[in-house]
Amino acid sequence: MTGRQSEEVTAPSETPAEVGARRARTYLHLIEDGRADEAEELLAGLSDPRELVFLGAGLTVLARRTGRTLPTAMRAQASTRQVLLGQLRDRNRRDVDGLRSWLREAAQEVRTVQRLAEAAARLREEGSAG
Repeated sequence: MTGRQSEEVTAPSETPAEVGARRARTYLHLIEDGRADEAEELLAGLSDPRELVFLGAGLTVLARRTGRTLPTAMRAQASTRQVLLGQLRDRNRRDVDGLRSWLREAAQEVRTVQRLAEAAARLREEGSAG
């Protein structure tokens, strides 16, 4: 071999699912930080229904993962809300503005489930301390 050979390894492109999951985390962080305008800008910048659906899939994964940590009754309620969110998504399958509405609802669900999980953990800690 002559000359220099690059040892730089390029990362493979992100899959649409990975991009969606990254966007979902970013969107949630913006909402949690009270930066609703920036969160709306993120959604407004996505005009392809497929991009919106992948972002929503990322939110769904977060909500379901956290929901599995909830006590049985809360978990059942969270599961029902996920079904309703899926129906909202399906009704808006080709409507970009409708999908954005679904994403707002899905993000609120993630935040709700996270708060419930935190409350359940506190109750478990209090119960085991007593």
